[in-house]
Order: sequence, then structure tokens, then C-alpha cells
Amino acid sequence: MQSNKDIFENCPVYAIQKIIGGKWSFLVLYHLSTGTLRFGELSRLMPMTTQSILTRELRNLENYHLINRKVYAEVPPKVEYSLTDIGKKFLPVLKELAQLGEDYKQCVKNIKSEKS
Repeated sequence: MQSNKDIFENCPVYAIQKIIGGKWSFLVLYHLSTGTLRFGELSRLMPMTTQSILTRELRNLENYHLINRKVYAEVPPKVEYSLTDIGKKFLPVLKELAQLGEDYKQCVKNIKSEKS
């Protein structure tokens, strides 16, 4: 008989939550949905993160095979990040989340204007 822990860990939603549970994971995937980006480009798109936090998120996503990291042998070093085939499977979800975010912002704006 499976324990509650085993059942929980076999849950597909838990698996996804574990993979993209980092605070900035969805945002990194969202920005990479437009194409290949270098570290500096991602950093500029996410000014609220530090270099070490962004590096950690990128490493985690790479370890889970959601992004590719391509290092070019040149000086100064050039590193590019892109979505893997598995990472691209998140695109429909990211698109829906972006739409949900827009809808939510509009609802909140409407509620605030009604109270004014």
C-alpha cells in the first residue's frame, strides 16, 4: 500500500510544481518563449532579480531539461539560453497564464474604479 507521501510525490501536478516552483522560473520560460537569449538580455528583462538568483533559476531549469545552455568558445565568453522541446511544451500554459494575468489586472482595475 502506498503511503500518503508516495501518492503525493506521484502526483503529476506536484511534479510540475517541483520543477517550476522557483520564484522566477515561469518568467524565465516566458521570456525564452520569444527565442534564444543571452544572460545579459534575460537580466535586463528581469531587473528585479540579482545575477546569482537568475543564475540559480537558469541552472535549475537546465537540470530539469527545460532550457538549453550553449557556451561559445570565444573571449569574452558568450552563453545563450533557449527552450528545449520539453520546455516548449510549457508555451500553451504560459500563454494562458499571461492571458489570465491580463484578465486579472483588468478586473482589479474595474473594481478599484467602481469603489472610487
